[in-house]
Amino acid sequence: MDLVTPAYRSAAAVAQALPGPVVDLLAPAVGAAIALRPSDRRAMVERHQSRVTPGLEGAALRRRVRGVYRSYTRYYAESFRLPSVTPEELDDRFTFEGVDQIDRAVRRGIGPLVALPHLGSWEWAAFWLTRVHKVPATAVVERIEPPALFDWFVQLRETIGLTVVPLGPDAGKAIVGAVKAGHAVALLCDRDIGRSGVEVTFFGENTTLPSGPAVLALRTGAPILPAAVYDRGRGHHGLVLPPVPTDRRGTFREDVARITQDVAHRLEELISRAPAQWHLLQPNWPSDYADTPVKL
Repeated sequence: MDLVTPAYRSAAAVAQALPGPVVDLLAPAVGAAIALRPSDRRAMVERHQSRVTPGLEGAALRRRVRGVYRSYTRYYAESFRLPSVTPEELDDRFTFEGVDQIDRAVRRGIGPLVALPHLGSWEWAAFWLTRVHKVPATAVVERIEPPALFDWFVQLRETIGLTVVPLGPDAGKAIVGAVKAGHAVALLCDRDIGRSGVEVTFFGENTTLPSGPAVLALRTGAPILPAAVYDRGRGHHGLVLPPVPTDRRGTFREDVARITQDVAHRLEELISRAPAQWHLLQPNWPSDYADTPVKL
């Protein structure tokens, strides 16, 4: 029996019914409370934060982990509220740098590949792009279980103007179509879900990251724009970095490897600006899988 989907629906109903300032106070408090409970997931957050900030330990590490959980529950609460947020409130609570990088690509008739880490409230920026800035946006998302919950999240994101592409064998074709249609394509690419990507050095340790952004850029000519959305007080701040160089320099495989490593370095830069807002709770390096006794 699926009890998860009704729980998420109920949480969304509560978030939409409560005044925004109440949700802004309540959600982080819930996250801080969850962070107090020892778990394999919390231990994974500690590992990742220690990679971002070598030498972080003791009370400082515990404070950082609480910050991650506070940010994570805020992300969910704000995502739940988005369908009830007006474009005026969206614009009032959002600032940005580098959005002209997206505009330039769209004016050329080709949608940019926006490479994002799981950080802050990226859906807020996607809603701002579609509803305020009038740039269509497509997001590639991981399938989650149970299927009913995945379908509900797709519906939620579509109500805020996003076109949703499920990660899978047909995703590439859909993304190429979105690029040609001038959509900004959001690619969360700091985690290699299938563990079949390109080997890179990421925060000082070898792992793999998805090759999709590099492959798509080389095949379509779309620019790769590393970006992140940071929580700032009750608002959000979007940052778009200059495009990753995607010129041809060697074989296709060599260029994919080089570009993916460049993306990894840009993700490091973005995450390091606000590591407590990095919502990576799953294993992401080979040593994580080796040292984790259960599947997260």
